Amino acid sequence: MRDKLYMRLALNLAYQAYLRREVPIGALIVYEGEIISWAYNEKELKQDATAHAELLAIQRAVKYLGKWRLTGTTLYTTLEPCVMCAGAMINSRIKRLVYACRDSKAGAAGSVIDLVRHPGLNHQIEVQDGVLCEESSRLLKAFFSNLRRDG
Repeated sequence: MRDKLYMRLALNLAYQAYLRREVPIGALIVYEGEIISWAYNEKELKQDATAHAELLAIQRAVKYLGKWRLTGTTLYTTLEPCVMCAGAMINSRIKRLVYACRDSKAGAAGSVIDLVRHPGLNHQIEVQDGVLCEESSRLLKAFFSNLRRDG
């Protein structure tokens, strides 16, 4: 039940990105039942290929907690993280990942590659996928449809 609640909040963040003509992905990090950071994609705003919602949420959580190890946290995101974001999650020791939809082109939590659970790495992340996937998928499809239409 909590996963759906937090994912709805992440979807609201994704919608904020959508309104700003960013790829609609939202992310938030929860620690001990409290949201400690949140973000949406800001690649266009910052003209920075690394300004993904997950990375921005990790940076803000680190600042909030005052330490780089985010042990005991859960990251919620509306699309399966890419390799870059998955690597940042591993390096920051996030405990759990919950995401809405799989990304068959760039997913690094089970779709294209399963980096977050790779047994050869020093940290593995628990994963729950498919939480409110339909809602996230609709938003992503609308965004890309509008992008193609508007050029």
